[in-house]
Amino acid sequence: MLKNTVNNEKIDDILTRGVGEFIDPNGIFRNKLETNPEKVVIKFGVDPTRPDLHLGHAVVLRKLRQLQDMGCKVVFLIGDYTAQIGDPTGKSKVCPEIDQKEVEENMNTYLKQVDKILKLDKNVFSWIRNSDWFTAITDLGFPKEEEVKINDKTSVYSNSFIGKAYIFENTRMQKKLGNKNSVVITLKGFLWTLKHITHSRLIERDMFQNRINNGEELFMHEMMYPVLQGIDSYALHGIYGSCDLEVGGTDQHFNMLVARDVMKMNKIDQQSVLSFKLLEGTDGKEKMSKSLNNYIGVTDEPTDMYGKVMSIPDSSVGNYFELCTFTPLSEVDKIRKGLKENSINPKEIKMDLAKQIVSIYHGEKKALEAQENWEKTFSKKEIPENVETILVKDSDLLIDVFTKNEIVKSKSIFRRLVNEGAITNLNTKEKVSSSDSLALEGVYRVGKKIFINIKLK
Repeated sequence: MLKNTVNNEKIDDILTRGVGEFIDPNGIFRNKLETNPEKVVIKFGVDPTRPDLHLGHAVVLRKLRQLQDMGCKVVFLIGDYTAQIGDPTGKSKVCPEIDQKEVEENMNTYLKQVDKILKLDKNVFSWIRNSDWFTAITDLGFPKEEEVKINDKTSVYSNSFIGKAYIFENTRMQKKLGNKNSVVITLKGFLWTLKHITHSRLIERDMFQNRINNGEELFMHEMMYPVLQGIDSYALHGIYGSCDLEVGGTDQHFNMLVARDVMKMNKIDQQSVLSFKLLEGTDGKEKMSKSLNNYIGVTDEPTDMYGKVMSIPDSSVGNYFELCTFTPLSEVDKIRKGLKENSINPKEIKMDLAKQIVSIYHGEKKALEAQENWEKTFSKKEIPENVETILVKDSDLLIDVFTKNEIVKSKSIFRRLVNEGAITNLNTKEKVSSSDSLALEGVYRVGKKIFINIKLK
């Protein structure tokens, strides 16, 4: 009885903490999770248009790790085919297509990073690309004279239909995963799916309505994206035997519900849907995003990660504790209340938050070092250790040194920093006041976080 109570409490936490909405009619998913978790298959889809994972992605990944710890299998779905369309979620304009080579590079980067959070044991983890079922035999292309060996006696041109069919059948990831009958989505099957989904269902999304009302273009391939994502769930069901749950941010909720429609029309068990609250970025306003440059990467160096967490506004502290740490929700509620009533020190509680987050991704030792370095740099106004040293001539201009060594990206940025008084020689305690200043010896602080030690040759 005690074990069941503990499991129920754990499941309650998984299905409520940081959750925006949980769709599980009749409790089908929860019942399977309680009684047969090793048979649970969970879908997490990613379009690899950007190579780096940040704490916003980690909100979902850490939840998946909890489910893995219970025995569930997580299928990491690489949307390399749909990435060529681009998910229109949250976009006011048409997404640019991404080159397949870039998709491949980003995909490999994702897989290298995801093992910082997920278990990669094949019993609880698998990954597959949706090009595996969306690519047709005739989509393949090879050099004109290239041949493929069918058996010891027979070779055919790779570009022939027989050659393409042979290569197609033997390069399916799903076959390597043990699926004997490959799932392939043809135009006929896609059109059959569309016959069961109304136009009004697809354009009811707020983002599409906003674009229509603003007189902006809405293209058909964008409207098809939720349908394609839904077909992914159908395909995973065929390959893995089930697709019990799909997880994602609240901005993906509509797409995940369309997947339920697709599974229903195909008369297979519908997936449940678990959508998570979106983590705001370091600006405390927009959702965390690489494109908005308000992100904290899971592979950021410990000191950088610590400093970025310390830079978030006080209003975001509660959400970061809830979504990015293992702090009990009862404690998170106390933190929120204390910050609202000014009964706790925001700086101290933020330091605890930063330490916890760095510990999760880099370990306790690195977190303590990052905290010590931050205190030296920003609290005690000391110069951090291991500052990069640049050797210069006595005739070199500071602007040239900074741009050549990529301390700043351009001379215009350097001039703007000078005008803002953001560059200081800590040895002389003077701010750089001219864009034509010579590169004098000393440790320079650029903004709040960058330190450079300049020495004469």
